[in-house]
Amino acid sequence: MTSHQNTQTMKPATAAKKLGVYLEATPAAFQEGVVSRTELNALQTDPPEWLVELRRNGPHPRPVVAAKLGVSIAGLARGGATEPLTTEQIEALKAENPEWLQQERATLAEVRKEAVRIKEKNAERAARATRD
Repeated sequence: MTSHQNTQTMKPATAAKKLGVYLEATPAAFQEGVVSRTELNALQTDPPEWLVELRRNGPHPRPVVAAKLGVSIAGLARGGATEPLTTEQIEALKAENPEWLQQERATLAEVRKEAVRIKEKNAERAARATRD
């Protein structure tokens, strides 16, 4: 008996998320179809010009905007940046460096520092438990 392998497909929104691009900025053919795992891998390894251009200039989805600004997604919302931004808009925000951006960067730095502290504390606790 032979086994057939079903082609794994995903919705365009899922594929866009995995590619790190804003779905509404992708070509209509991409938005209207389904994307197979093979097609996604091909887009990642040999991106077409539209994908290269979108990644370079945007508009970018919130996770990408947040990463480029060095803030959390929630921090973006608190700062009022709820729309997708282009690379040019992100650079302008960085240059302007508004109060909310400074505050959100500091908040994220504190959160990361606390996460490291907790991880180290748990590692110490685990090491002590193995010694005892």
